[in-house]
Amino acid sequence: MSNKHLHIVTHVVPWPVDFGGVVDLFYKIKSLHDQGISIHLHCFTKYRSEQNILERYCRSVQYYPRKKWFSLLHFNIPFIVQSRRSHLLLENLQKDNYPILLEGIHCSYPIFTGALKNRKVKVRLHNIEHTYYTELAKNESNLFRKLYFKIEASLLKHYEKKLASMSDFWAVAHSDVDVFEQMYNVNNIEFLPVFIPWNKPTSQLGLGSFCLYHGNLSVNENEKAVEWLLTHVFNRLEIPFVIAGKNPSNKLKKLVYQFKHTCLVENPSEHEMNDLIKKAQVNILPSFNRTGVKLKLLNAIFNGRHCLVNKAGIIGSGIEPLCEMAETAEDFTIKIKQLFHQDFTESMLKERTKILKDTYDNQKNVETIILWLS
Repeated sequence: MSNKHLHIVTHVVPWPVDFGGVVDLFYKIKSLHDQGISIHLHCFTKYRSEQNILERYCRSVQYYPRKKWFSLLHFNIPFIVQSRRSHLLLENLQKDNYPILLEGIHCSYPIFTGALKNRKVKVRLHNIEHTYYTELAKNESNLFRKLYFKIEASLLKHYEKKLASMSDFWAVAHSDVDVFEQMYNVNNIEFLPVFIPWNKPTSQLGLGSFCLYHGNLSVNENEKAVEWLLTHVFNRLEIPFVIAGKNPSNKLKKLVYQFKHTCLVENPSEHEMNDLIKKAQVNILPSFNRTGVKLKLLNAIFNGRHCLVNKAGIIGSGIEPLCEMAETAEDFTIKIKQLFHQDFTESMLKERTKILKDTYDNQKNVETIILWLS
């Protein structure tokens, strides 16, 4: 059993694993625990409650409430960062000299203040946050939320530039490494793939019976992708198209029901979602955001048949050879017609197994963290 200790600060409570943002968090914690690392977990809470299951994997678990907007004093610091300021967190981190992993720009305030100057610290980049918020602003129709996203994107860009020289980083995508190196002129960043619940591909051979888009439909970027597919691609196809995900808006529901060959699966259970992914012939996942790694894409690659994406949805993931690519509506239409009648074969499954094992192997990737702890 190892005697190594590690503080991990997460921007949300990493259980239940019910959306992409917590998959890497939870399975990283589990992988470290399986290797005997003593984890001291610090979670910020808002809409998610304390979870006893985390004590199974961590030596200690502490919870901290996020601050309300009206209690925030630093108007030059992004809201996602300043709402996670905590004197109690800093006190707890300073009780020992263990290494610290700060999950996301969200949790980086302790190092930004200089309070952790003499500590071994890494910041895990979940994506390039200023780019992510810029895209959210572009896709937002509510004027108040659009303004908030624009302001946050601007603050994040300045904040990231300052933070770049204060810490070392692990990024989830090769493309995010490139951005930090080129935009902020840093060399203290490395690629560390996301930690996942799947050990090997389980894609079913043969043909499925429908096309599928899945994701959190309350996120405006995902809603925009579905609207685009419906109004620019499936308006000219009669192939069955299923949209599945959390909390779709009334606007999206009305649009889906305008088409006879489309249907909406609202708030599916984990079992239902997995069943849809396995049974689909084509998982179609265009994205309007070029940063980070899409966990829904990895889910489709590990468990589904053909995957059709655009460059923004896959760039930097390391699994580009496993997906079909399209950019324009015409490209998507042509590819869907081809793939809908193309068997998923044993050789395709073998190629997936090889490429995924090279990159997305929790046992191999956790060694990167353990080596850093040494």
